[in-house]
Amino acid sequence: MPIVYFRIAARGSPHASRAPSLERLLARADRRSRVAAWRAEAFRTIASDSAEQPPPIGVAQWRASGHTGRRGWVALATPVHLIAGMSNVHLPDDGILEIDPSEADTLAADFNRTFGGGGGRLVRGLKSVLLCVFDAPLAAETTPPEEALGGDVWAHQPRGEGSRELRRLATEIEMWLFDHEVNAARRARGVPVISALWLWGGGAGDTPLPDVTGWTAGDDDLFSAYDHRSQYPAAGDLTAGGAGPSRSGVVVLSAWPGTSAWADNEQRWLNPALDDLKAGRLSRIEISAAAISFRVSARGLRRFWRRSPPWWESFGIATAEEGNPLGD
Repeated sequence: MPIVYFRIAARGSPHASRAPSLERLLARADRRSRVAAWRAEAFRTIASDSAEQPPPIGVAQWRASGHTGRRGWVALATPVHLIAGMSNVHLPDDGILEIDPSEADTLAADFNRTFGGGGGRLVRGLKSVLLCVFDAPLAAETTPPEEALGGDVWAHQPRGEGSRELRRLATEIEMWLFDHEVNAARRARGVPVISALWLWGGGAGDTPLPDVTGWTAGDDDLFSAYDHRSQYPAAGDLTAGGAGPSRSGVVVLSAWPGTSAWADNEQRWLNPALDDLKAGRLSRIEISAAAISFRVSARGLRRFWRRSPPWWESFGIATAEEGNPLGD
């Protein structure tokens, strides 16, 4: 039977606002485990039998946004706002920035005028996602920016044989962005400026994309490149019995539990999945956030006597009231 995997991928430090329905669900889980790479765990939910690992995220975006042709290496170039201290540079909890398509197009066009002869260029992927495309192959290991939130960015610099070129380009990009017109406009609007483009999720441009058999929903650089839904599967994707999804899915939620946006997420996504679980149309629900994952079955829902601690304690997340960044 299908599985639905939920990822809570909100940014910044949450407030200590309770979410009773979610907390009851977590308290009745069959299993609590640590997860080092949540995208890999979630991808296995929807992948075909022959696909064990997700593709490079940059390549998935490249293909999904309609770009063709072979490229040496394709990576995401995520806008971030960095804060320089006395002895380090760190990425604050709200340092991963959202930009609009016009800003992305302006940055891409100017980057290509400025750096066009250097073997790399910027293009726009889905929505406002920026991709850095290199002509030659590049061997480098990179870290998703969300793993660096609240910490010193030095520990998360690119590693490996091709890391020197990436670091050099990253430094040149920071200087290019310093007085860029896009940042001038952002200062005028009173929003954080773009300090850097975080290069990550790269892979060889000719990497074949593995097949998937499931669907996705929500806002994520990897999963939005696949069979993306705007609502929980209903008519047109039903089992023979007439209800519930016939395939597994991954839902990425960008709101913290306890907020008004979370209430909408519960109504649109979590509650229908829970109904299907109770009715035996799903084998299980999985819910992860930070470095913790929970597995919930219909049988586990009978554990009504279990105490429901605050959801942030279940996931090991520090709240804004505690004045600390996200923890494990």
